[in-house]
Amino acid sequence: MFLTFQLGGRKAEKPNEIVVSRGAIESLVLSWEKTRQRPPTSEEREGLIESYIRQEVLYREALAMGLEREDTIIKRRLGQKMTFLFEDVTDLAEISEEELQQYLDENPERYRVDPEFSFSHAYLNADRRGAAVEEDAWRILAELRGSPLEATAAALGDPFLLAHRYESLPLGDAAKMFGDEFASNLAAVEPGRWEGPLRSGYGLHLVIVTERTEGRQPELDEVRDAVTRDYTAQLREENSRKFYERLRERYTISVEEQEETAGTADARATQ
Repeated sequence: MFLTFQLGGRKAEKPNEIVVSRGAIESLVLSWEKTRQRPPTSEEREGLIESYIRQEVLYREALAMGLEREDTIIKRRLGQKMTFLFEDVTDLAEISEEELQQYLDENPERYRVDPEFSFSHAYLNADRRGAAVEEDAWRILAELRGSPLEATAAALGDPFLLAHRYESLPLGDAAKMFGDEFASNLAAVEPGRWEGPLRSGYGLHLVIVTERTEGRQPELDEVRDAVTRDYTAQLREENSRKFYERLRERYTISVEEQEETAGTADARATQ
């Protein structure tokens, strides 16, 4: 086999030539430097090139022998590389303002801005208070309504791992922190009055909402980057699917059904 070291110039086209291009060598050296945290010596650099050539020689000989044909892993890997290839070369025209707005209108919940709540709470630890926790909650709620200073809430309740006061907390974040049940009940609390008890994964909470900002659908300019990213991904997926369908049309495909054994057929008949 004829080997050519090409450090620049036109890429070789002959099937029995191996071109070790300048770009390939730079990639080998860069990978070495990232791993070893130093540049390779001249001897190590020659070793990298020789390893590259060895891999290419063995790869081409394996293809020539058809070794990849019955290897499921190789087929899957090559299929993935083809998918990446035609996704990368997908020609996406410049996306218009109208297309982005239409995508936003068709997917409103994906970009909807959550309602936000500013609130304080008094926490009651069910493990600490035991069966009396419910009775304690109603008693403390009455005290809070009689003396609505938020500063008294923490003193009347139990120590809490997180904060006792939250400013402009999105409802989705409240659900992540306290659980869906708590967030759902928080959304129903009218501002300006102590309410509860609200149950969370931690225990019970007495809550006063001081400010509430309603959820809304954002303008395109507010979420342009996210909409552009998602719409571009959708276009790439659609174009990738269409490209695959065109490739598939080149093939005549037949699926041979596996013959059932007598035992399998009898078992199905009795079901």
